[in-house]
Amino acid sequence: MPWVCRNLQSLILKSETRNPKSEITAPLTFEPICVERLWGGRRLESEFGKELPPNTRIGECWEVVDRPEAQSIVREGELRGKTLHELWTGYRDEIFGDVPDSPRFPLLLKLLDASDKLSLQVHPPEKIAKALGGEPKTEFWYIAAADEGAEIYLGFRETITREQFEKALREGTAEQHVQRIRVKAGDAVFLPAGRFHAAGAGILLVEVQQNSDTTYRVFDWNRQDDAGKLRQLHVDKALRSIDFTDVRPGLLDSHAESLLRHDLFDIQKWNINSSRDIAPHNQFAMVSCLSGSLSCADVHLAPGECFLVPAQLRDRRIKPTRPGTSLLRITISTGIQDQT
Repeated sequence: MPWVCRNLQSLILKSETRNPKSEITAPLTFEPICVERLWGGRRLESEFGKELPPNTRIGECWEVVDRPEAQSIVREGELRGKTLHELWTGYRDEIFGDVPDSPRFPLLLKLLDASDKLSLQVHPPEKIAKALGGEPKTEFWYIAAADEGAEIYLGFRETITREQFEKALREGTAEQHVQRIRVKAGDAVFLPAGRFHAAGAGILLVEVQQNSDTTYRVFDWNRQDDAGKLRQLHVDKALRSIDFTDVRPGLLDSHAESLLRHDLFDIQKWNINSSRDIAPHNQFAMVSCLSGSLSCADVHLAPGECFLVPAQLRDRRIKPTRPGTSLLRITISTGIQDQT
């Protein structure tokens, strides 16, 4: 599969004309979008088989995205060349079924290679995001691989006020107040908007998030980019967004099949050794292969690959094609209470 690495500021979208009423006979696969990050590496290539552009540090691979600056494009089949936004606006019933209305597809699915630590950061809750001119962002992480001793930064170690944390930022001791948790492959993390966090070095993860690209950084380890410049921080906005009552949050129960049920998304991990319906008729689902390999309607996935099973696809059975197959099943849920 050829890699697609687009400049997210100058993406030009083109689609081919297809019969809009043709029956959809297979899951939809999309061209991934590679994104360079200062903290990225080459692990998406070595462990997930992605074809990455040479001599780059790829931190993110956007697998399913519907944003003004970046669009997933269907790779095969009758809808080949269509953007995800075209599917969302023109094929809502056939592909997505009965889902809440929104201007764009409300989820974004990524793979992340944290070769180095991410910045200490926060994503704003809805009301604060609106006041600051950003977008709210709640997200979920599944740890696909982790070096020995790898850790994440999650919430605060102890009760702290905004004034105390501002003082720690001025003194350069903010890291000391953040909870550090060792992680391993198979761990799962919930990051509601407002939760202070970062991924540490040596982690490969699957991220499911609100359709947003708003991040406020408060500390970036004094790193410099290739031009010798420090990355921009957003301390004032971050301080308004951080939940300072979020003390010692834990990981999700990764032994349960249902990892997270939230009003934005429903995420399950399946270990499968026989075929299984991915979702009821008239409900779409995204599938991210974690291990082994699987197929649905003759479309095959290896680890690190994903597809979208349309709501009106007739053949909805997921079949493992190797022992030890596991996957994430991601859908949009409605009327479900928040889980923190």
